[in-house]
Amino acid sequence: MSASAVFVLDLKGKVLICRNYKGDVDMAEIDHFLPLLMTQEEEGLTCPIMSHGNVHFLWIKHTNLYLVATTNKNSNASLVYAFLYKVVEVFTEYFTELEEESIQDNFVVVYELLDELMDFGFPQTTDSKILQEYITQEGTKLEVAKTKVPTTVTNAVSWRSEGIKYKKNEVFIDVIESINLLVNANGSVMSSDIVGTVKLKTMLSGMPELRLGLNDRALFALTGRDKGKTVTMEDVKFHQCVRLSRFESDRTISFIPPDGESELMSYRINTHVKPLIWIESVIEKFSHSRVEIMVKAKGQFKKQSVANNVEVRVPVPSDADSPKFKTSTGHAKYVPEKNLAVWTIKSFPGGKEFLMRASFGLPSVENDEMEGKPPITVNFEIPYFTVSGIQVRYMKIIEKSGYQALPWVRYITQSGDYQLRSNF
Repeated sequence: MSASAVFVLDLKGKVLICRNYKGDVDMAEIDHFLPLLMTQEEEGLTCPIMSHGNVHFLWIKHTNLYLVATTNKNSNASLVYAFLYKVVEVFTEYFTELEEESIQDNFVVVYELLDELMDFGFPQTTDSKILQEYITQEGTKLEVAKTKVPTTVTNAVSWRSEGIKYKKNEVFIDVIESINLLVNANGSVMSSDIVGTVKLKTMLSGMPELRLGLNDRALFALTGRDKGKTVTMEDVKFHQCVRLSRFESDRTISFIPPDGESELMSYRINTHVKPLIWIESVIEKFSHSRVEIMVKAKGQFKKQSVANNVEVRVPVPSDADSPKFKTSTGHAKYVPEKNLAVWTIKSFPGGKEFLMRASFGLPSVENDEMEGKPPITVNFEIPYFTVSGIQVRYMKIIEKSGYQALPWVRYITQSGDYQLRSNF
């Protein structure tokens, strides 16, 4: 079972707009939501699901709004939350910013959207591109739109319209991998994994069938091939366009793509990752007058690759002042509101080492309070490179008219949660 009703409230608990889908929950029950939430916040026990009698409130907060779904059944909570976040996504697509003012300025469109997004408590059409075909923001068009519902709503391929035409047929594939890494103060890697996404930008005419081939270890094992480097992907999640039964039977990623930009799949690779940018740091305190920090950054990736927009964020004492910096490349600045020294290197070639020295004044009176030791964090992006070695082996594009299409592939590795603890 899913939701009985959906409410959009302001921060004071006032209902801005609501939609009753099943009529089995008294709409006045929403008056109990905010008192329950305030009670939990006072006790420091905020919970995403709250109950009053036999009515359950499942809620999320976005900017200055609460989105609340009510139910009196044993509903599928994960489905309801996925729906609420999808509502936020669709409203943001329509109004750019989702906040109280945008709801008040677009009551008619919001109500139309709530009507189409869910039917009798179950999610229905949740693709914003399809909704935009027949729910427009101009009031005059709303009347016209009602007379003709796009075929995509009743079609098996609900994420793509028919009759799409392009002069030049192309598909762009971005393989983006984020590295999550934690290194302890002794230089040992405590935890590491890779989170990847495959994003598409399709500009293809008609209703093409696409088949994507990756160097997936499970696929190579099925087919008896074991040539070259393969990767083991875990927690694989696909866009709704992918035929899951086909993937489960023979690991083929077969789909009719949405038009324009979309995220085809995401995955995780649980592996030991060698830190791509290694950081060594030394701190020296001189009585109670000043502190000096030396940070060395080394690129531990291929020499032909270059990391762009590298940012090394080094924590400094909260009572530090009078910053002085000296860098072998890039530039450094002090961010006092975050107690950080930020060293920025626009272009960092593989195999190179760079140095930053920072000097800060300290007050003569020592701070008695013990400060925590936040880690050094690094942000970076390395184009044309994947740390896992994942590769797009092929992209087949089949369309009944038989046109030729060009697939383009780009690889990017970037920092995720990339932390190195220090002895500061």
